[in-house]
Formats: sequence, C-alpha cells, structure tokens
Amino acid sequence: MEQVVREYGPRGLALLAINIEEDRESVARWARVKKVTSTVLLDPTGAVNRAYRVTGTPTVYVIGRDGRLLAKALSTMQWTGPEGQAFLQALLAR
Repeated sequence: MEQVVREYGPRGLALLAINIEEDRESVARWARVKKVTSTVLLDPTGAVNRAYRVTGTPTVYVIGRDGRLLAKALSTMQWTGPEGQAFLQALLAR
C-alpha cells in the first residue's frame, strides 16, 4: 500500500489504515519498522471493526470523494498490478 500512496497520493488518493485492538506502542513500533507513511488510526475496542463487519484482514474499503462506498476488497489485492492500477486511475479520473 505504501507504493500506492507514493504514486497516487499526489493525485488525491488518501489512505487511512485502521489497526484493530492493538495498543498504541505496538502499532507505532510496527509502523516504524515497516516505514509506513500513511495515517494509521487505532480501533482499540474493535468498534470500527464491528461497524464495518470486517471478517478478515486486510480488508480495504474504497470510498469516493462524495463519501459513498465504491468498492471493498477482502484479503490482499495487487493494487500495483494491472487491475489495481486501472481501478485507481479510473477512480482518480472522476
């Protein structure tokens, strides 16, 4: 996802990662080790997880500029592959 943020961030893509039920220090350590540059939000009680009915990680929700859900991807998806690139380019062209 970091590659996607680097490539598409300047074109208007924002990425918010939500960590489920882990403490701030563990998440901060993980983000440093992985060199995460996007925003990581904490969900210490799992409330967001339940509200969005996340059944596995990673789960990616793509939300348009108007706030509507455009897509949901379960598990890993090759965002840097041809299908992911085409989707992101079409999304940002809107």
